Amino acid sequence: MGSTVPTEAQWTAQSGLYSPILWDYLRRWFDGILTIKCLVIATLPHPPLENTPTPVPFFHLLERLKTIKREGWRRFGIAHGESISDHMYRMSIMTMFAPPVLASKLNVPRCTKMALIHDMAESIVGDITPADTHITKVEKARREAEVIEYITKSLLGAVPGLATQDIQDIFQEYEDNVTLEAKFVHDIDKMELLLQAVEYERSHAGKLDLSEFFHVLEGIKLPEVKEWAMVVMRERESYWAGQSRDA
Repeated sequence: MGSTVPTEAQWTAQSGLYSPILWDYLRRWFDGILTIKCLVIATLPHPPLENTPTPVPFFHLLERLKTIKREGWRRFGIAHGESISDHMYRMSIMTMFAPPVLASKLNVPRCTKMALIHDMAESIVGDITPADTHITKVEKARREAEVIEYITKSLLGAVPGLATQDIQDIFQEYEDNVTLEAKFVHDIDKMELLLQAVEYERSHAGKLDLSEFFHVLEGIKLPEVKEWAMVVMRERESYWAGQSRDA
């Protein structure tokens, strides 16, 4: 299915959450044998009700975004780091501060929605990072698209209103990364990571070097966001210079 299936040891090391029974379900989903619904039943303590006219089951699913931690930080021993929701919340606020020259070309409210939606699939698949080399970008995109389809059709398909289609459309727009709004939110995603990395380095009093994450600076395309990022990089340079003087 486009990637090498991770071993049970790899999954356990990454999450520490999966029993052998749950691992069996995950392996079969990786292999394309089981559907996303089977995965949900296997991995969620209280699988949400489907095909109801109320969005409440979906609201319960969103709770997972508040509690699932961003995996990149956990690899560096940050046990109580930010959640997926933490990351998306700050991103959504940041979109509201698009500089006037850029904001005049953007649908800013759509960008804010996009920031809140773009990682929604991680409520089920978790936070797949570049360090998960056993999962290709194509496979990651496939899994997340499958989750969004499950959310919009199985959980929200019978819910009246336009919000469900909005979620589907905005998620796909972000994935396609063609519109200026999508490019802006992709840049904001990287910018938020830079902020968080600097903040974790500071909070660990110079004992934590997160240089590995700062390569994302090269991926920021819009000059307005790049300007913000350079402010953060100067802050980091100043911080580490101070640590050297104090050593």
